[in-house]
Amino acid sequence: MLLTRLEPLDELLQRHRPALGKDFLGYRNHVYRVINFCNLLIDANAEQLEKLAIAGAFHDLGIWTARTFDYLPPSLQLAEAHLDEIARPEWKSEVLAMIELHHKVGAATAHPGSLVESFRRADWIDVSLGLISFGIPRDARRQIFSAFPDAGFHLRLVQLSAKQCLTRPWKPLPMLRW
Repeated sequence: MLLTRLEPLDELLQRHRPALGKDFLGYRNHVYRVINFCNLLIDANAEQLEKLAIAGAFHDLGIWTARTFDYLPPSLQLAEAHLDEIARPEWKSEVLAMIELHHKVGAATAHPGSLVESFRRADWIDVSLGLISFGIPRDARRQIFSAFPDAGFHLRLVQLSAKQCLTRPWKPLPMLRW
């Protein structure tokens, strides 16, 4: 079942719409694609969907709120503050790990039984435009990409990557984790 409306996610994204500016739709669609891919990998329950909505909303948000391509620290700070705001300190370990490790090159094995690895895989599916599939059928990937069009998101990533390479060639992809 395609997830097209997650109220906690929509509320968080609306709160940060001014910072996202013209990239709002692209980022929103990216997050919805990631959550849908993750849901296909694990068939999430209601609590897991809420955690995914929080991690999804904040995982790349530091790009826009802190205006940096080294965005994991500000993204983590935003997520931690939100978890404090909604009185969910028991979710911090998992949600923050989802954000911290979503660009890990290999499997995230330090958090067995959590959403960390499925979120990492889902983000890689989206960033690779479905070339990396982790077993999700082509038709399902097409349905998700069709329901949530790119809206310039991947072009923005290429632009930001190029700028980072030109201005900080010693740290071209600061979000990657090994």
